[in-house]
Amino acid sequence: MEKTNVMRLLSQKRIPFEPFQYAPEGVPSGVEAAEILGLDPDEVFKTLVTVGHSGAHFVFVIPVARELDLKKAAAAVGEKSIEMLKMKDLLPLTGYVHGGCSPLGMKKPFPTFLDLSARALPRIVFSAGKVGSHVRLAPEDLKRVLDYRFADLCR
Repeated sequence: MEKTNVMRLLSQKRIPFEPFQYAPEGVPSGVEAAEILGLDPDEVFKTLVTVGHSGAHFVFVIPVARELDLKKAAAAVGEKSIEMLKMKDLLPLTGYVHGGCSPLGMKKPFPTFLDLSARALPRIVFSAGKVGSHVRLAPEDLKRVLDYRFADLCR
């Protein structure tokens, strides 16, 4: 199994995680990735990068089968409005490509919000920074390497 920078970061901090990898054909949707891995889509999360009315960037981590409610997201960060970051801007801003974006290890830290549904889960799965690579860990352990807040983010 090929280790990603996210996996190396978690290992360095001695944070227990379970890696998952598959050979992707293209970039599957988050729900398709959960199916390939044999996981419940409610425990698999996607990382969305946005830009606020002020020009500030924000990261939202939500279940793959759900949709980000932009009004709730804007309220959570205190912005007038929020929109999704254009795909062409993702790699230069974060260092990640579409389908392989992780909330950990971005080029620089951004305010990050985790959907409230994660609070009820013992562990969540999210991208390990490469299409086809994921990690599963407890939200409390994620807190040790990522400063995030819980918020009601989905429709």
